[in-house]
Amino acid sequence: MILEQIPVLDDGALPGAVLTEVTELYASNREFFALSGDFPDPDHITEEQVAAALADELAGPTTEVLLARSEGRLVGLAITLGQHPDPEDPDPWIGLLLVDAERHRTGVGRQLVRLIEDRFRTAGREAVRLAVLENNDQAGWFWTNLDYELIGYAKDLERQRPCVLMRKELNPTANTPSA
Repeated sequence: MILEQIPVLDDGALPGAVLTEVTELYASNREFFALSGDFPDPDHITEEQVAAALADELAGPTTEVLLARSEGRLVGLAITLGQHPDPEDPDPWIGLLLVDAERHRTGVGRQLVRLIEDRFRTAGREAVRLAVLENNDQAGWFWTNLDYELIGYAKDLERQRPCVLMRKELNPTANTPSA
């Protein structure tokens, strides 16, 4: 699997073929979008809606939209924030992780998370955070099994939905005194 930044044209738009691929990825995750309410009709997610959502995300100064490809096929997407809007929060965030629904429970999500963690680790970051919607039990289980720990509860900044906040140390042995 390789990670690449989403290509953006000079006018801020996404190339048509990429937008089509990403829209198909979003549409494959109907259950998540039904829980999140991010789109008015999770059964009919359009390219225009996805383009607008990604444009909003990419407006963030430290936001990256990363595409995960395997054998040339788009299998996942991650939106990361190098800095949370709260200046007191030192950690980068995973804002969204999507895996093609046909690839759920195949290890693709775990592999994608490891690649993201490695990017942050290489950049010298000590930990990574994320928020899981409280009503998304499958996501909570997924992140817990990847050693993310509950650190609190809050509402998301955009839509005020209740969330579980999680964090993972990226270099846990670096903070452990040697014997």
